[in-house]
Amino acid sequence: MRPWTAGTLKAAFFFFASISAWYSGYLLAELIPEVSLTRAVYGFRNIAEKPLLKAPTPKRQKCDHWTPCPLNTYAYRLLSGGGRDKYAKICFEDELLIGEKTGNVGRGINIAIVDYLTGKVRATQYFNMVEGDNSGLMATFIQSAPPKSLLFMVTQDDGASGLKEDAKKVIEALGSKQIRNIKFRSSWVFLTAKGFELPADIQRENKRVSRRRGIKVRVGIQALP
Repeated sequence: MRPWTAGTLKAAFFFFASISAWYSGYLLAELIPEVSLTRAVYGFRNIAEKPLLKAPTPKRQKCDHWTPCPLNTYAYRLLSGGGRDKYAKICFEDELLIGEKTGNVGRGINIAIVDYLTGKVRATQYFNMVEGDNSGLMATFIQSAPPKSLLFMVTQDDGASGLKEDAKKVIEALGSKQIRNIKFRSSWVFLTAKGFELPADIQRENKRVSRRRGIKVRVGIQALP
């Protein structure tokens, strides 16, 4: 075959292939509805532009809870203390009654007395159970709480070494099941009432032997009718 004949055939074949490709594309464009392509492009654009949904940041509730307490209840938190910079804490209705920031927390047993009807704090005091004879003073303080009072008790460092029988009996009479079982540097928290009964289904007391971590107690208190 002559050279000019082979070149002519190649050119003709390339021209025919180009015409076929263009016509195939034209037929494909005619067969596929434009609206589908438009919707597809719009859908991809929406996916790209749609903001990512994020969970809302939890809102702090009273006494550092992350869920609100039911209506007609009091919010509170009891936290025993021990070790460096781990102070006992009593919070009631978002008011810090005893803690590092209030400057009234001390080694031994820390007690807060609250009027149940008004929610107002009556008195706070800590009793050193390592140095001095303060067991009798603590028993007197507890007994001085008027009727319709809530009493919150938490240990800081060691609440057992100087705890004597008189104070144990007073706390035991208020419903404590663990006061005779706390040992040297045991963590202990206790909630009780004077002059009325707390609901039977709430946690009133917690104890742990190790002092490495505090004990947190979170429950609501039902309001009086």
